[in-house]
Amino acid sequence: MATTKRPTATTSNDVSDNGRATAREAIPADSTAVVVPGEVPDTVVGGAPLPVGETVPADAEVVAAEDSAPDMVRLRLDISYDGADFSGWAFQPERRTVAGEINRALTFLFGRHERLTVAGRTDAGVHATGQVAHVDVPVEAWRQHGERAVWRLRGILPPDVRVPNVRVVDPAFDARFAATWRRYVYRVSDSAWGVEPLRRNDTLGWARPLDAAAMGRAATAVLGEHDFAAFCRKREGATTIRALRRFDVARAEDGIIAITVVADAFCHSMVRSLVGALIAVGEGRRDPAWFASMLTLGRRSDQITVAPPHGLTLVAVGYPDDPAAWSARQTETRRVRTLP
Repeated sequence: MATTKRPTATTSNDVSDNGRATAREAIPADSTAVVVPGEVPDTVVGGAPLPVGETVPADAEVVAAEDSAPDMVRLRLDISYDGADFSGWAFQPERRTVAGEINRALTFLFGRHERLTVAGRTDAGVHATGQVAHVDVPVEAWRQHGERAVWRLRGILPPDVRVPNVRVVDPAFDARFAATWRRYVYRVSDSAWGVEPLRRNDTLGWARPLDAAAMGRAATAVLGEHDFAAFCRKREGATTIRALRRFDVARAEDGIIAITVVADAFCHSMVRSLVGALIAVGEGRRDPAWFASMLTLGRRSDQITVAPPHGLTLVAVGYPDDPAAWSARQTETRRVRTLP
């Protein structure tokens, strides 16, 4: 397990929840963070989340995390963030990332920690209100700080990242591979006057009118398990076969078009590519039949434009209710899928 030395950090002033400047807790220059070689911060834990702001009592019974030292316990973190000023989730040297901020805060609070894993790596500019991650921390550190973990993380983290819930989970849980579904919402405004200023960071402004009904018809046609290679940026060794469980388009009373997508998993750039193709249908440049025909290509299509990242938000991740099912779900997720 490799460790990376964190740069010197000094106490800085940030804006608190009520708008007043507050001092963030300084992170010692000699603190270290554990980085898993080849798999940096990137997965989520299962089980139902606790009510906002609650933690498992620090003196609660804990079980050592599987495949870790016997003095470690596995935690689930529920995470929200405004992705505008991040270079995505995954840790990158010399860049500000969500994983980097979470990693640094965990180091300050618990000291040694391992296996920070997230349900879904989001790209630069993408937001989350329902991201989930798991991490292993020393049992003794959890007993010492667990009861006030949410409160302490609020003071350590910058205001564009929040951890509303922290809880102990069964060591068999894996945030990434135990997940059964992920839900994203993409917001688009085609209003003549543009995007409401307070929503400009999470809503795409589109200058031409969009036919939401036509977009909805196109979306329905690609539900189910298919090869979504036309909508994915290929990664070596990764499958592009995905099961799309929900894909709908709805215009709200305020005129905002919300595109909701639920699948067992998504390949790289898949959601934004689906949205970009739907926008072409909504404008009338393409018809719904064209959208469905993309499934037959078996390769990345240059006819599809990837929608900008800031309209996209990861809103929820689902897991089996029964912890006994987590291991089986991991096995299923790791299976390389093929179509009949």
